[in-house]
Amino acid sequence: MNKICILGLGYIGLPTSGILAAKGHSVLGVDVNRTVVDTINNGKIHITEPDLELFIKAAVGSGKLRAAGKPEPSDVFIIAVPTPFTKDHKPDMSYVEAAAKSIVPVLREGNLVVLESTSPPGTCEKIIAPILADSKLKIGEEVFIAHCPERVLPGQIMREVVENDRVIGGINQESSLKAKELYESFTKGKIFLTNATTAEMVKLVENSFRDVNIAFANELSLICEDLGLNVWELISLANRHPRVKILRPGPGVGGHCIAVDPWFIVDACPQKTRLIKTARLVNDDKPHEVIRKIRAAAQKFKKPVIGLLGLSYKENIDDLRESPSVEIARRLNELNIGEIMICEPYCKSHPEFKLSSLDDILRLADILVLLVPHKQFREIDREVVNRKILVDTCGIW
Repeated sequence: MNKICILGLGYIGLPTSGILAAKGHSVLGVDVNRTVVDTINNGKIHITEPDLELFIKAAVGSGKLRAAGKPEPSDVFIIAVPTPFTKDHKPDMSYVEAAAKSIVPVLREGNLVVLESTSPPGTCEKIIAPILADSKLKIGEEVFIAHCPERVLPGQIMREVVENDRVIGGINQESSLKAKELYESFTKGKIFLTNATTAEMVKLVENSFRDVNIAFANELSLICEDLGLNVWELISLANRHPRVKILRPGPGVGGHCIAVDPWFIVDACPQKTRLIKTARLVNDDKPHEVIRKIRAAAQKFKKPVIGLLGLSYKENIDDLRESPSVEIARRLNELNIGEIMICEPYCKSHPEFKLSSLDDILRLADILVLLVPHKQFREIDREVVNRKILVDTCGIW
């Protein structure tokens, strides 16, 4: 399993490519975006992740990594493409289907196909396997299929790809064992084997658990506002109990995992997911509560300047996927209640919004809205902050 083809060079596929190449594998990265392919072949990266560019530059320089627009014959194919949902919260598996179909012409006996993309239960058996069967190779005997969900934290991906425990689920035992052999070549974490559908559910359950707990914290923030209580103090005191660990509320939930994965479970079992669905609705509604607070603050001015601090879905990264901050900025522009200024220190530009410097916002804004607790915002002089009307969704002020 020396030759590895990775389909999708985003936040999972590209770091995995760099790690595998560093471990001596010959890696071909495939992406439909020509700019991404050219960027990687020049030893550069198109996303922000600590240490990633060092790995990619070294891998390309050594000849262990190159990028292309379509797959080539390999020993292993790893699918790491997006799995978004539609407007009615149905899983959009078109990228996975397209990736699987692109493998068929170059598939050969003995190949292993690993799905890393977070997917609804049954994806390997009901989508991947039937597509690969078009190769006329026997699934589970001549071609092996497994799911190994990623579980990394942006900002720490290069370390966690190697150190985190992994769950591997094959469509049969031979597939599980073959995938285990691959992951043992570069991971230090423990490897746990199961079946494909259980492995698919593991990732969904992990992020649904987190979503439910965040929803509890977000609901507490709404209750405290009605009761005139400080939610941050309340949570801090409640967490003094040895068996209580309430999370921190925020402006909503973003990212490709927590904001998406629970809907895959809801879609699979709509009659049995009352709690998971309710948590999702609570978190999806939180940006509208933030907008309500901003509108209330704006009423004190004829035409206020509103400074939004942060667009990414979490602190100190550039990942804007499913970010509630983007939704808030978009809605405020539509409402036209004042001049909107936006600072996102981890993005050079944005296709929809004009970005401003932090200094300009601190100088001109009447209302400061903290949406993401980036380190740059934590270091703002408190005397400057105290001269503004504040909407702090993160509790750092």
